[in-house]
Amino acid sequence: MTPPRQAAHAEQIPNKCLSQHLYSLMRSCNQNGTVIVTLVILMAVLMLGLAAAQSAVLGWKSASNETDRQIALQAAEAALRDAEIDIENSPDSAKSRSHIFSRHSAFGFPDPDEAVCNDDSGEIYRGLCRAVNDEMQPWQIVDFSKSDATAQSVAFGSFTGQSFQVGKGTLPSRLPRYIIELMPYNRPGEPADKPSYFYRVTAIGFGARESTQIALQSFYRKED
Repeated sequence: MTPPRQAAHAEQIPNKCLSQHLYSLMRSCNQNGTVIVTLVILMAVLMLGLAAAQSAVLGWKSASNETDRQIALQAAEAALRDAEIDIENSPDSAKSRSHIFSRHSAFGFPDPDEAVCNDDSGEIYRGLCRAVNDEMQPWQIVDFSKSDATAQSVAFGSFTGQSFQVGKGTLPSRLPRYIIELMPYNRPGEPADKPSYFYRVTAIGFGARESTQIALQSFYRKED
């Protein structure tokens, strides 16, 4: 006996509904998948952007630090030249102390039983240091950050009258400073009882940030 048509038609309805449901579900899954992929891409772009920003900041800091080091280096070099003029022949007769320097005299420098470096306030012997054989050298003992009456180092231009620009921006934060150390100088064949000397100059330059400091040394022997 043939089943009624209505029964056959009734069996087809669930299949159609199931197909529609699966289609809707797949469509929803595809949409959700698209959203997830988009979020992943956005996160990747965001991470790349953050990495680029951090790299740019680090690059800027590195460039800024190098610029500040160059400012301090130039200041220290200027202080070395100022010290050599101080020793050899200062052009400022009112401030000059060049006459106390001589390759055959230790006049003005501390005696062995005195402090390593002079710190006379307002005197021409400031910043003059004797040679030491200890582990601590004069440039390690002197506080170059001091600029008051007890300072043992010399500010740029103190005995030469030269000027040096300091301030804000790309200028050094403060004047460079130096000390002059007396060193014995005896060449082979020269009598040991005849004194002879040269000088070791240690200079400190400051960057636009005072914490940026460069130290340089030079050796100088007066022409006389």
